[in-house]
Amino acid sequence: MKLNDLKTIEQLQAFLDGTQSVAFKVADSKTERYHLVEEILCRFSYQTAKKAEKGVVYRFLQKVLGYSRQQLTRLVRQYKNVGRVRHRPARNNGFSKVYLPEDIAVLRQLDEQHGRLNGQATRKLCQRAYEVFKDDRYARLSKISHGQLYNLRASKGYQRSGLKLEKTRPKKSSIGQRRCPEPNNIPGYLRLDTVHQGDSEKTKGLYYINAVDEVTQYECVICVEKISEHYLLPVLKEILDAFPFKILGFHTDNGSEYINRVVASLLQKLNIEFTKSRARRSSDNGLVEGKNGSIVRKIFGYGFMPGSWATQINKFNQSHLFPYLNYHRLCLYHELKVDKKGKEKRVYPYQLVMTPYDKFKSLPTKDEHLKPGLSFEELDKVAYSVSDEDAAKRMNQAHSRLFSELVEQRTA
Repeated sequence: MKLNDLKTIEQLQAFLDGTQSVAFKVADSKTERYHLVEEILCRFSYQTAKKAEKGVVYRFLQKVLGYSRQQLTRLVRQYKNVGRVRHRPARNNGFSKVYLPEDIAVLRQLDEQHGRLNGQATRKLCQRAYEVFKDDRYARLSKISHGQLYNLRASKGYQRSGLKLEKTRPKKSSIGQRRCPEPNNIPGYLRLDTVHQGDSEKTKGLYYINAVDEVTQYECVICVEKISEHYLLPVLKEILDAFPFKILGFHTDNGSEYINRVVASLLQKLNIEFTKSRARRSSDNGLVEGKNGSIVRKIFGYGFMPGSWATQINKFNQSHLFPYLNYHRLCLYHELKVDKKGKEKRVYPYQLVMTPYDKFKSLPTKDEHLKPGLSFEELDKVAYSVSDEDAAKRMNQAHSRLFSELVEQRTA
C-alpha cells in the first residue's frame, strides 16, 4: 500500500497501529514537506473533521514527517488561517553593515596591545588614532558608540580571535570554616561583629567589638581605637575572659579584622572552633547584628566619637553596661513548634523571658561548662545584689556622667 492510497481515517489509524504495510518516501526539501502537510490536511477535510479524527491526522503527520509538536501546530494553524501551507524562507532586512570584519580585527589588535581597557578609554584610543595620528584603519571606529563597542567585542568574529581574557579571581582564604555553627543548646558559641562609630571629615571614629553567645545571649561590648591586629588581639583575649562559661566557638563575618592569621593562631591555641558566614546567608550572623541595633546604637547612637574616648567608654562598659545586659536586661528565647503539616515555627513563650544569666542557669549542662574557679554562688551575688530597676538607674546615671565628661573634653 502506498501513501496516496491512504484515504480514510480508519486507514490512517491502522497505519499508526502498525497493521498496514505502507511504502512511502518523504522528500528532503522543506517546500515539498510543507506541500505534503497541505495535501494531507485537505484530503481528510481537517477543517470540518471531528476532534478524534483530527487527532489521528495530527499523529500521522508527526510520525511521517518527524516534526515536533510545536512545529506541526504552527503549520496546522497556517492552514486553518489561509487554507494553505507554504515555506517562507527568512529574508535579509537589507541593512548594510557599518562595521566590517576588518574593523573587528583592528579593534581586537588594539585590545591585545592595551590589555582590553574599558569602553570609554578604548573609544578615546580609536578617536586619537584617527584624528591625531591619522591612521585610516580607525576611520569608522573613531565614531563608535559605547554600546556598539561592546557589541563588537561580543561578536563571533571577535571571540574567534583567540584573545584570552581572565576574570578577576576571588581571593580564597583557608582561615575558618564557611558554615553556620551548631551549638546544640550548649553555651560558648560566640557571634562577633564590628560597629563603627562614624567619621568626622577624614578622621575615623572608634569601633565597638560586640560579642554575643548564641544560646544564652550573654553579651560583651568592648571599644577599640582602630581596627588592626595591634588593637584587636588584646580585646579578643578580654572578650574570651569576660564570659563565665568556656568558649567553644567563634563565628564572624568575612571582615579582614577577624579573618587573619593572628586571630586564627590565637583560637587554635585555645582549641576554639572558628567559623565564618556564608555568602547570601544573612541569618548566619543575624543575632549579633540585631544586638548592634537594639543595644550598641541605642546606647551610643550614630554620631562621631574619636578613638581617644575608647578607654573611658570601656570603663563604663565593664562597670555598668556589662552587668546590666547580662544580669538584669530581659531577653526572649524561642522554642520550635511543629504544626500538623510538619512545618517548624519559632514561638517565644512567656516563661522563656529571662536574663542571659538565668538562661545559663536553666541549662541542664551548666555545671559542665562553667569556667574553673567560678561558682554560681559568686555569680548569684552579682546578679541579685541589686534589683533590675536599680541596675538600670545606675547604668543610665553613669551613661549621662560619661557623655557629659566626654563633651567637656571635646569642647575644652
